[in-house]
Amino acid sequence: MTALLDLKSSVLRQVQRSQSLRSRRETPSTPSSPLTHCPGPLPTRVSEESMEFFERTSSILQKQESMLWTAQAESQRGASVVAPPLEHVDQAFISDHTSRRELDLLYEEAVYTVVNRVGVPSPEYISSEEEMFTYLRKVFDIGEEEHDIILQKVHESKRASFSLRVSVIKAKNLMAKDANGYSDPYCMLGLLLGQSPREAEEKKERKFSFRKRKEKLEKRASTKEVLAATCIQVTEVKPETLNPVWDAHFVFDIDDVHNDLLHLDIWDHDDDVSVAEACKKLNEVSGLRGMGRYFKQIAKSVRANGSASSGSEENADDFLGCINMPLNELPVNGFDKWFKLEPRSSASKVQGECHLIMKLFTNQRDTTLTKRETNVAIHKKLLTQILEYEHANVKREPYNWNGLVSPPAWTLLTHHAVQTDLSPLQQAIIRWQCYSSHHRGQRLCYSLLLRLLRAIDADWDPPAVRGDLERQLSDSFRLYTEHCLCLMKNMRQVFPCTSPAAITRFELMLRGVGYMQSMQAFKTVCPLRNELHMDITTVVKKGTAEWYENIISQYKPEEGSLEEQLKRLVHVLDAVCADAQKAHHTYNKLFHSAVKVDFFSVSYRQLEKLVADDVNIAMERVCGTLEQENSKLTQSMGETIFELFISLKILKGYREFLPLKDAKMLALTGFHNWFKSSIHKWLQIVHERSSDRIRRAVDMDKLEPMLQDKHSSSAEEVTACFSQVREIWSQLAWPDSAGAFIFVTRLTDNFCSEAVCYSEMITRKIERNQQGRDHKSLTGQTSFLPPLFFLHCFLSPCLLLPSPPPPAPRLPPYCLPLFHLSSAAAPTWGGSPYLPLPPSLSPSPPLSASCASP
Repeated sequence: MTALLDLKSSVLRQVQRSQSLRSRRETPSTPSSPLTHCPGPLPTRVSEESMEFFERTSSILQKQESMLWTAQAESQRGASVVAPPLEHVDQAFISDHTSRRELDLLYEEAVYTVVNRVGVPSPEYISSEEEMFTYLRKVFDIGEEEHDIILQKVHESKRASFSLRVSVIKAKNLMAKDANGYSDPYCMLGLLLGQSPREAEEKKERKFSFRKRKEKLEKRASTKEVLAATCIQVTEVKPETLNPVWDAHFVFDIDDVHNDLLHLDIWDHDDDVSVAEACKKLNEVSGLRGMGRYFKQIAKSVRANGSASSGSEENADDFLGCINMPLNELPVNGFDKWFKLEPRSSASKVQGECHLIMKLFTNQRDTTLTKRETNVAIHKKLLTQILEYEHANVKREPYNWNGLVSPPAWTLLTHHAVQTDLSPLQQAIIRWQCYSSHHRGQRLCYSLLLRLLRAIDADWDPPAVRGDLERQLSDSFRLYTEHCLCLMKNMRQVFPCTSPAAITRFELMLRGVGYMQSMQAFKTVCPLRNELHMDITTVVKKGTAEWYENIISQYKPEEGSLEEQLKRLVHVLDAVCADAQKAHHTYNKLFHSAVKVDFFSVSYRQLEKLVADDVNIAMERVCGTLEQENSKLTQSMGETIFELFISLKILKGYREFLPLKDAKMLALTGFHNWFKSSIHKWLQIVHERSSDRIRRAVDMDKLEPMLQDKHSSSAEEVTACFSQVREIWSQLAWPDSAGAFIFVTRLTDNFCSEAVCYSEMITRKIERNQQGRDHKSLTGQTSFLPPLFFLHCFLSPCLLLPSPPPPAPRLPPYCLPLFHLSSAAAPTWGGSPYLPLPPSLSPSPPLSASCASP
């Protein structure tokens, strides 16, 4: 404190004794000025050792900015990378390949599916049987001779037997048949036996109905002719409604899938013993004779009520409309649509629509695999084989394949799913199992896997998933979760920030894992893994520790001399700081938005603890060496220690992104205490380099007359030197006030001695170069005092306080000419332009002794 006061008083006295700076400023310069600064650039190397020292020091101080620039440059270079790094995983996750025998049996199943195709194909399907067989031979790597043998075997086997599943969902806008303005509708439906082409032509215009008028029924020879149907089903009666909802489901066995026809009637229930009551006894009859009696009972209920007089139709059920659907007009995937109700004759008046879902499937298949395995297992194997072939033929970005297969593959898979009666939920589960299993060996687009999960969630029905299917779904969730956790553990190598494609894949993967965790299906089949975010936190910790160990093994900070160990440790710290930066700017946002895990807090706390342990041990060895008698800190060692300190300071600075509760107890909280003894010796090195730089600046100063500039080159160089030393102290940001005061005193002594030394040297040089000339004229037109005013008005108020430093004080008006440099004439140092003082300085009232005191 006393040294600073003495310094300020000395500078003020010098100003008072010297010629008025204000009058000097107003005096115009003339061409005959004996000494001004040369406008040319400063010498590129004022002092080789001292300038290199300050260059290295400045690069250390700008390390954090350099890291940001480097990360941006790497990201821009990575944007041109076509493929992200490989996603290596454990071989235990990869499925075994199928044997040749199993492939032959699977090929037979595929050929059988093609031969027994039914339904009207959509435009995206392949209708050519030969084209389908050509594709299958490529998928299964089957020769033409082997194909012919298997095809002959399929033709000799029994053809597939088909059934029809019909769901009568609801109807709307029916006609009102009752006096109350409503009806009591019910449905009766059945399959009409197939007819020959000639019969179909003769009866093309005739409409069939399960209910005929009495006079028409009496003309029939038998009930079999009256009702040519293999089976009749009936829904419940919905009273007093024109928009009934039945949601009834029926299954019909089909004799001729190409010629049979589905017929549906909707009736208004009026009598006590109606068709509805008669049809409920369907399960009580058997055989043709029983069916005949059943049909007679239906006809009787149509003609009249059991207690009504013959010939009366008052109690007959009223007709509301019918639907005729030939089975050969059904699409491959069936119908799920509203059908307009048709009249039974031109005299009938009907209205409204009926919502039906119809689908064909096989109830018997004559293949080897069908006799041994379930339809779900067979379809899964078939899809797996097709995926292997399709993915192998993707030419562009196979790692980003969206799972779309070729038309022949889609045709085969659709027909097989329809024929084996796989529900949409079963198909969604099978696709998820196959694609997620395939992904563990060959990368797919993660958005595809996310869509497959959403498909399961949309159709999820717990009662429909039981037994083996539930166990298989649970296994697939578990394996995929473990696969993703393995990738998260190695995310720094697999999903680097330098590859935008890898980061995009990582984000989609995390979103998929987060979505899976919220799925009802996942919670049902994997009840013990609902706390998935805990598993993620665990693997993040493990992956961070393994990554740090890899960095340690790469740089080997325990090898070499003590200085080499510290340099290696600096490289480790730089890698850790870069990782903390990536964690905060990139990874943490992905983890937090997708899986609600604070990645930065988890990884930073672990890395900070590991770094603190290693650096503490290394600095204990350094301090032990420096405390030995006659020990001296070399410049190279001092620069290394200073760089280590700055790297630790940068790493500690990331604590501001931690939650408040996590930032209180950190291992690096008091790390500056490890550097107390070494910082004292480091400041001595700075002082020596500054003194050497000042001496060389004076030696290189050319006293040449110029028109405008009023500063000598040495004055600017010394001012820049003081600015850089001040920046070193500012970046140290010593947090301990007591320790900071000691360092400030040391720095003040150094500045004072350097300023006095400069004044003496420049005065002697002027005297030598201006022998016989007027010194008053020289000092009246040229300024050599910027270092003194810098020290007095700019440096000392900031040195007294720890970080952060206060705003720079304003200079008095009479000091402005000493510090003004235009941007065009700004000298360069270390390849970058600089100004002796920050441009924020502006005029203010003269600095009085009271306000200048610390």
